[in-house]
Formats: sequence, structure tokens, C-alpha cells
Amino acid sequence: MDKSKLEKTLKEFIQNSPEACVKKEVALRPELAGMRMFDEPIFGYSSASDPLFTEAKKPGIVGPHFMTPEEWLPGAKTVITLYLPIAEHVRAANSQNMEWPAEEWMHCRIDGQAFQDAICLFAEEFLKKEGFSAVAPMPNPRFARGNPEVTDKTDENYYSSNWSERHAAYVAGLGTFSLSKGIITLKGIAGRFLSVITTAEFEPDKRPYTGIHDYCNFCGVCARNCPVQAISVEKKDKSHVLCSGFIMDTVAKKQPPYFGCGKCQIKVPCEKKAPTVK
Repeated sequence: MDKSKLEKTLKEFIQNSPEACVKKEVALRPELAGMRMFDEPIFGYSSASDPLFTEAKKPGIVGPHFMTPEEWLPGAKTVITLYLPIAEHVRAANSQNMEWPAEEWMHCRIDGQAFQDAICLFAEEFLKKEGFSAVAPMPNPRFARGNPEVTDKTDENYYSSNWSERHAAYVAGLGTFSLSKGIITLKGIAGRFLSVITTAEFEPDKRPYTGIHDYCNFCGVCARNCPVQAISVEKKDKSHVLCSGFIMDTVAKKQPPYFGCGKCQIKVPCEKKAPTVK
């Protein structure tokens, strides 16, 4: 199977799925019913045996609890990664009040996650029908949020999982890390990632970068945007404790089950492009 067949099939599903839009019964405002959350995806492919996946097991990258593609799926050949850019009208809405997330953005975070899971499961089934094995870590029962060796949520080391969509995107050549610890793609940082591991063999994409921050110019706008000052230009770091505290302990309590923020991804030079790429 070639890439074009896979991408055509997934793009058609993404375009036509009812999960791509906010459903009337959950819309936080009546006018948000039917709102499309994401633009057309871009794809990246990496070899399941790329040494960077093993590197992710090192402390300070992800950690020993990170599962390599082979651990997720014995015989894995390829990791397919998709980047879903958040739609412009959602980004525009979230730029109106820099102290609080827009309801449009929260729909992308919660209903968008459900849509991502649906894409993952559809991709799994499509690849299986084509005669290959496949597993998408994010909706898989083995996916575990949080470092199992750290139970204290005030410890920065708690905030990592046994699979990282961002690291998979980096390995696949889709983009590099930002000051805010997101991934800046050629279509920007405001979006979501998903991945599928498969025994189907696709040619890996070449990474057009060598450093983990090549697409970030460290301008510091994301740090100034952050409502809880979780990002430090001086330390070139982000506090997951402060970020999660705002999202889960403040935003989520006001309008459960909806939450989100995303202020580090809008009104920044990397919102819809990689600023260091001409």
C-alpha cells in the first residue's frame, strides 16, 4: 500500500465524519452546534526502529516508562503521525480574552480529543483490512497518563506518559519543540497530533531539521501570553505544574467536563507557521 491511498482514505473520513463538528446536544452555545474544529491534516512517517524512540526512554526526554513502537506492537515497521491544525475561527475566538479559554477552544480540546480517537480507531481498522497489524496508542487501554514512578502532581516529573504524540511528530519530521513544549509544524503550533503504529512499511520522511528547537525563535510571546506565567524565557522551560493547575484546578471546575487554555498557541509568531523557516 502506498501513502496516497492511506492519506486519501483518512482525509475522506476526517472530512465526512460527524465527529469532526460540534454536536448540537453538547454545544456550549447554540451557535457552536455544527462548528468544524480542525483544518485538513498533514502527515508524517517515521521508522518504528528509529533510534530516537529508544532515546525517549532516557530521563529528561520522556523516561523509562516510555514504550517504543516495538513494545506497543511487535513487528512494527512504521509510525504514522497526523497533525490536525485548529481551525482559524477557533483560534480567533481564543484570542479575544487572553485570561480565559474560549468555548470554541474547549470544544476542540474535549470533543476534538474524541474525534482524534475516532480517527485513530478508523485508521487501525483500515490498516487491518489491508492485511496489516496496527495500534494507536492514545485510545488504547495500555495508554497511561502520568509517570508511574511519580505520584506527586506537584513534581514536574509526573507530567509524562508512556507514549508521546509530540515526540512521535518530531521523529516523523513534522516539527520541532517550542519554548512552550508544543510542536511547531510548517502549519504552526495551534493543533493536535495523533499517531498509529503499524506493521505496514512506508518510507520514512526525512527530518528537515537537526535540533529539537530549530523552528522556535524563543521570542517569548508565548511566555507573555500565559495567564499563570508557566513559561520561562530565561530558563527555556515550562512548568507543567502551573499549567495543569490552571487548566484542571481552575478552568475544569467552572464548566466540567470542558477545559483547555491554548494561550501559548495563539497570537504568537508560530501560530500558523514555523517562524524560522523562510
